[in-house]
Amino acid sequence: MKILIIQTAFIGDVVLATALVEKLHAFDPAAEIHFLLRKGNELLLSEHPVINKVLIWDKKQGKYSNLFKLLFEIRSAKYDAVVNCQRFAASGFLTGFSGAKSKLGFKKNPFSLLFSESYPHKIGKRDDVFFLHEVERNQLLISGITDQHAAAPKLYPTSDDFTFVAGYKEQPYVTICPASVWKTKELPLAKWIELINVIPGSYRIFLLGAAGDKLIAEEIVQKSGNAQITNCCGAFSFLQTAALMKDAAMNYTNDSAPLHFASAMNARVTAVFCSTVPQFGFGPLSTESYILEEESDLYCRPCGLHGYKSCPEKHFDCAKKIHMKTFLPG
Repeated sequence: MKILIIQTAFIGDVVLATALVEKLHAFDPAAEIHFLLRKGNELLLSEHPVINKVLIWDKKQGKYSNLFKLLFEIRSAKYDAVVNCQRFAASGFLTGFSGAKSKLGFKKNPFSLLFSESYPHKIGKRDDVFFLHEVERNQLLISGITDQHAAAPKLYPTSDDFTFVAGYKEQPYVTICPASVWKTKELPLAKWIELINVIPGSYRIFLLGAAGDKLIAEEIVQKSGNAQITNCCGAFSFLQTAALMKDAAMNYTNDSAPLHFASAMNARVTAVFCSTVPQFGFGPLSTESYILEEESDLYCRPCGLHGYKSCPEKHFDCAKKIHMKTFLPG
């Protein structure tokens, strides 16, 4: 069986979609699995032992001409199934006109009428007791091929990736990923310093993120005055970051991509939810995981699925009122 998985959204979305790869491979080890993602995210799946081919959509230069080139490539590949994890028109266009025997996607996609099967994508609410995680929503797409039970996402750092970060693991350490694309998902700098102040001095602290997060991390270093902190933003690739997170005593993240790195490595993680809520379905999946959020019933939380550049109510109480805890072993 030849299968294409489409997920051209953000880094964390790609990580969560790897659960489909794991499930499909478990059910049919001989299946040929291809994965389509956006340019810039391909290093997440480099050296992946199960994915046979990675297709890349360059959205920044020649977005639509590249889209039609991809369609030609997809149609030429003659897939048995195309599994579309997204609800947007471009991916729906590729799926609907893929020529695949089975075209699987969500009902919310504008091209869902062209799909062989379409499924609901329901986002939970703040007071939901029973809700689906994103990996479970994605699993619906392949439930007819496999079963109803979702696998866990998984990343595969190479031996070189683990060797690259080995020197950082010589004493107990924690990682902190302080930044987010969405500012109302990002814990304020003062709260990260509050957390740092209660982490025992026996732990090294590594601040992780992209090169663009260096300034935020450096401000944390300067204002905390903690000599155990190292600003590692921009120092590691995606998979090197995952390799470092694997053995941390704890990884502290926002509701953002590093949270899903931790899930994919089954690493200890504490996820901080500010304007968003775990019931949306993007919470931690690691065996040992914790959630920090404001526990009082704020009238304005959640204010949106993704968040905003700043608090719509101007107070940002969903972040500023969180009581910081370490949840460290022992």
